[in-house]
Order: sequence, then C-alpha cells, then structure tokens
Amino acid sequence: MYNDYFGLADAPFSIAPDPRYLYMSERHREALAHLFYGLQSDGGIVLVTGEVGTGKTTLCHCLLEQVPDDCDIVFVINPKLTLQELLTTLCEGLGIPTPDDGLSLKTLFTRIYAHLLHSNGQGRRTALLIDEAQCLSAEVLELLRLLTNLETHRHKLLKIMLLGQPELRDTLDQPAMRQLAQRIVARYHLEPLTRREVATYVQHRLALAGARSHLFPPRLLGRLHTLSGGTPRLINLICDRALLGTYVQGKARVEPATLEKAAREVLGQQAYRRKRLWPTAMAAALVLGLFPGLYAAYRLLPVEGLRASLALPPAPARQTAAAVEAVPPPVEVPATEPGLTTAPGEPKTGSTPPGMTKADSDLLPEAPPAPGPDEALEEAIVGPSGPDAARYEALAVRALFDHWQAGIKEQSQLEDACRQAQEIGLICLYRNGGPDLLRSLASPAILELRRPGGGEFPVTLLSLVGDRAQLVVAEWTQAAPLAELLGQWNGRYVQLQQAPLNRSRRRSLDVGSRGPEVAWVDQQLAHWKSKNANRAGNPLFTPELKQRVMEFQRANGLPPDGVVGQNTLERLAQVATGKLPVAARQAN
Repeated sequence: MYNDYFGLADAPFSIAPDPRYLYMSERHREALAHLFYGLQSDGGIVLVTGEVGTGKTTLCHCLLEQVPDDCDIVFVINPKLTLQELLTTLCEGLGIPTPDDGLSLKTLFTRIYAHLLHSNGQGRRTALLIDEAQCLSAEVLELLRLLTNLETHRHKLLKIMLLGQPELRDTLDQPAMRQLAQRIVARYHLEPLTRREVATYVQHRLALAGARSHLFPPRLLGRLHTLSGGTPRLINLICDRALLGTYVQGKARVEPATLEKAAREVLGQQAYRRKRLWPTAMAAALVLGLFPGLYAAYRLLPVEGLRASLALPPAPARQTAAAVEAVPPPVEVPATEPGLTTAPGEPKTGSTPPGMTKADSDLLPEAPPAPGPDEALEEAIVGPSGPDAARYEALAVRALFDHWQAGIKEQSQLEDACRQAQEIGLICLYRNGGPDLLRSLASPAILELRRPGGGEFPVTLLSLVGDRAQLVVAEWTQAAPLAELLGQWNGRYVQLQQAPLNRSRRRSLDVGSRGPEVAWVDQQLAHWKSKNANRAGNPLFTPELKQRVMEFQRANGLPPDGVVGQNTLERLAQVATGKLPVAARQAN
C-alpha cells in the first residue's frame, strides 16, 4: 500500500523468506558456514538452532540457491512425518521410483541405500535439509540416526542438516538421544541481532527496496532493538506497521509515537508493556540501590553544599502567592491517536487503506511532505578526518561485501578484503569513469569522493534512482542528491564480480546449469547492457538468460546458440577488463 508513497520498488519488510533481502550479520554468516560445512563434510549431522523469527528458514533458502552442481539436496519443510512418509519424501526428492501402493520401510531403506551408493560412485553428494526440526518425533529422529549409518569405508553417504528452535537442543540432550547426539559434527545457535546490527539491518532492507531517504531516524533504531529484541521477524512486522501508520498520517518519516503504536499492535498489550516497563524498572532498581548513599550525603552536607557537589544549579527563589496566581494554567491539547488522522488541508490520495472510509482516505497525501531543515542537513556527504579515514574504508568495504553475502574479517581494508574475496570466487575490479557511467553503474560499488579540504574518502553506492543516490557513509545509510555526489566523485570506483569460469573444467553452460559461474555470466551481460543487475546475479541459467547470451553472441560475431563455451567466455571476460581503464589505487 505505502510503496508508491515512499518511492519503494518493493515491500522492504515482508516476512517471506526472500534470500535477496537476507542481511548477513556475523551470526548469519557463521550459521550459513555451518550449513555449507554440512554439505562438504564426510558425513554426520549439522545442527543449527535459533529462536522463532531469527532467520533460519531464510538461511535454508539461501543455501538452496547456492547448492553446488555435484550435490543433490532434499528440503523438508513439514517435519511432522511418519517413518514411512519421511523415507517416501526422501525417495521423491532423489527421484527414486515408489509405486502408488507404497513400499515397506525395509524396501524404501534398501532403495535409498542403493541410490546413495550409485550417486557416490558418480562423484555426487546427497544431503537432507530439515526445517522446523523441533517437531520431529522421537521415532523419526532415531530413523535419521540409522540413515547416518549408510556409508562406505571412507564417507557417510547422506549428509543431514537440522534447523529448529531451542527445544530441539533440549530434546537431543536427553539421555535417550545420546546415540543421535554423538552423530552431530557441528552445532550453532543463531542469536538475535545486536543493537548496531538492527540499525544496519533496517537500512539494508530499505536500500534494497529503493528508499530515497531515512524513513527511520537513527534515534529510533535503538528503541526498535529494545522493542523487537533483535528478532528479524519482529523487526519486519513492527517496521511494516510503522510505515503504514506513517503513510496514513501523511508524514515523511516514522515518528516515535508511531513506532510505539506499531509495536503495541504487533507484540500485543502485555508483551509491549513488558518491553516498555523494563527500562523504567532498571532505572528504579538503580535509584533504590543508590538512595541510601545519597540520603546519607544529604544528611551530612548543607543543602546548598550538596547541590554544589552534584553540579546542580542553585534552587530558585520561592514564589509569592500572587506570582503563583499570575502563572497561566497549562493549555490542554486534545489527544489524538498516532497513525489515524492527518491535518486538514493536506493533498488527497486516490487509494483507500483497509478499515478506512472514503472520507477518511481523502485526507491522505499523495507523497511525503518535503524534508524539514533537520533532514536537509543529512544530505551532505561528510568525509572523515584524521584517524577515522581507515575506519571509513573498512566500513565501506564491509557494506560492499555484505551485499554479496561474502564474509570478511572485521575492519578489513580494501586490498586485504580483495585477497580474501579470491578465496571464495570473487574478484575486485578497480575502474575509472565519468558522470554518464555513474548513472548506469551496476550497484553496489565503492566510490572515492573528494573532501572539501583535500584528500579522498570511500563510500558505498547501494542504488541510484532518478537524481537520488543511496549511500553507506561510515556505518549509516543516507540519501544524497546525484548532483552533490557527482561534484565530489573523483571518477574512481571498485566493484565485486564473480571470477571467470575455471577453464580447466572445460564445461559449457546452458539452460538448467546452476552455480556461481552462471551468476558471473548474468552479471557480465548486465554490465554489457549497462543495466542494474542483482547484486550476485541469478545462479540459475534460465531461458531468459539464454536469449541474452544469444544477443551478446550476435553482437560479437559468435554463433548465436545461447551456450556459454570458451569463446563466449573470453568475450564476456573482456566486458570486465577491456572496455574501461583500470584505475591504479592511490593513497590518500
């Protein structure tokens, strides 16, 4: 409903497990690394747990998008299965024929074992991924233990990954489950986001949706962490409801009262009251703990001496009765419920939100009001000074790599991060360009901007919509006018791309191929057409991608068969290295 109003291309806070919006915090990177370890290890069970709404299902979908070509994986989303149903589901996922009248457990088990032996002989790996595993019965958990017994003399034939709520850990800690627990080769518990990560998470999702300004002022993001507890699903629900309330009010940014009302509706009255009273209770406990000491000091010191020791201003002179009567009484302002009404006289809109009459909806504006003076101050792209320069670079690097879901060490500088990138199949491209190039630049990218007083500093360009750029400057996301960005940009920028295909494999790509190599082709074609591609490309070779490959082949004098072989690969690689000069990195 509010997407057009705020200029968003997509719903930024949907609770659907869309991997495009996955914010890879340090904890999510570690959890995903454990899942990949489960695919690559010689066998056993990998266990990932986390509270409700911390992103476990989204991690599953992220893993499924990056499954290696030599791996077959079966994803179970409904774990409330009988023994027969689980083995049948595994057979269906692996393409093992099962007659309609069903098979016995012994026959199903035998067919699965034969299939796993055949796949292992062909150099393929097989994995079973189960979400919501806390719902598995004791009998099914025992069956999983028996499935881990399927092995050769060197490898386990079936890799099992379980994701579930903390109750799953409690179940596996029971003495009756000790045999299964001993088969677990890696465990990880996914914690909620920290206060700083909540702020980055919100800005990350807004930037991907094309937000052109700070819809959530920085001062509200700390309160959002308290209200949500750092749980991504609750963050999404509260932010979505807060944006809806802001839209109904006709405001440009979420206000504190709107955020509180959204949290109260999402959490429920009792849960919200606990969140609200917790800081007050802590403050009260602190005061009660300090009160005896303060009272003793008060008794030992004269009143004015105590005020001086605490750096308090002198007490005001007492007012006479006449003076008190002269003070005008406070003006009572009628209370209004935040998020329900707007001031009369604002522009009208044609859409009617659910639960509102046409007369009410006539008060809604068609677009947010112009930013106020305090918001205009945030448009300036301010660079670092002194020792902050290295920190700016590290944060710009992290923002770029986060969008590629590529983990790097904390506070890595660009050159070091690029060396780490090579280990996971990415390359850094140093380039030069001009104003026209920036308008068609496939984001994200690190840009080098000039400081008014001399020197340069890096920022990360997330998106460019019209004449507004979405940037990461230090640790904050901010919108800036394109004209100001062009005025400060020195023309140098750095992008990440998938490394070219491994030529030693001599493998062509066609419809149905999957993996980072296909994503690299997708990125190169997008760059060739000067379009804004997805941050990591599409890892699946689709018929639409085949048509783009054929167009590229015709333009470069190649047979337009839509298959990416070595000749097409060579031409695609030139898109990254042959059209634009490579900028040598200069020290500030």
